[in-house]
Amino acid sequence: MTRRREVSVAFQGNKTLAEYAALAELAEHLGFDAVGVYADLGFQPAIVPLLAMARATRRVRLGPAALNTWLLHPVEIAGQLAALDAASNGRAYLGLARGAWLEAIGIEERAPVARLREAIGAIRHLLAGREDEFASDLFPLPAGRLLRYEVARPDIPLLIGTWGPKLAALAGEVADEVKIGGSTNPALVPVMRRYLAIGEAQARRPLGTVGIVMGAVTVVDEDGPAARTRARQQVARYLPVVAPLDPTVDLPVDLLRRMAALVAARRDDEAAAMVPDDVLDRFAFSGTPDQIVRQTEALFAAGATRVEFGTPHGFTDAAGVTLLGERALPALRETLNRA
Repeated sequence: MTRRREVSVAFQGNKTLAEYAALAELAEHLGFDAVGVYADLGFQPAIVPLLAMARATRRVRLGPAALNTWLLHPVEIAGQLAALDAASNGRAYLGLARGAWLEAIGIEERAPVARLREAIGAIRHLLAGREDEFASDLFPLPAGRLLRYEVARPDIPLLIGTWGPKLAALAGEVADEVKIGGSTNPALVPVMRRYLAIGEAQARRPLGTVGIVMGAVTVVDEDGPAARTRARQQVARYLPVVAPLDPTVDLPVDLLRRMAALVAARRDDEAAAMVPDDVLDRFAFSGTPDQIVRQTEALFAAGATRVEFGTPHGFTDAAGVTLLGERALPALRETLNRA
């Protein structure tokens, strides 16, 4: 199944509304296909910047990557997405994930696949305006129309964020895209495609129905070594968490433990020095625009359908997005048009 390949950008929830509006307008002007906002614990709710972005744009798709059902009930998720879809004239997508760092606030995740499956059913039930009862162990909905306002689109595209085979299989059954957050590793794309195929077959969907999104920390600058140094500092913070999730990467456990201990002690430079070049290239986009282009082309060649450049983009978000849009994106479009 052939899908249009896309390039997007995503931002952290730590900016002002004016900054979000300006960055989204810039990304749209430069030709990016979509703009996302992370929904990480401790940052502002993604819906707030997304609504500001909706008012500032006309074309790009917009969505959170990703909400979780431990902090938001499906009724609230459906309501937020309906509002975003209305504000953007039908450009919203919904990103869902099991959630991360929730143990810090006393939440113990249990049965994440079943929970996400039931939540997706409840959200779709609500957006469709159905009036029958929704039977669910976790998210039962009473008979009658619960959302008391008009919904622009009853079927908003769904993205599931995961590295694992079980949630990926669920994505194969019910989602439009799956996102591997924190990876730039082409070797992981065919692995994810195999996971998705299990769910696609189960739901009798054509193989390749679900798109694969690869997104990670991005630092681009004309000074390639400086960009890679900053990217190393960013990657060292999450590498101990995500490296064990990648079955194609085999890093020593003691190295990851030392790195995590250094990060916890705020010795970021020492932790960053432990990230080799080849590892950096599998967990971040970094370097000059030409280097970013080569990394992205390798992901598309491996079968990715969308690549998302994540925070911090450059030494400032605006500078990084501009350089990506003016230098990397045209080269990528030319390559994709030839394919």
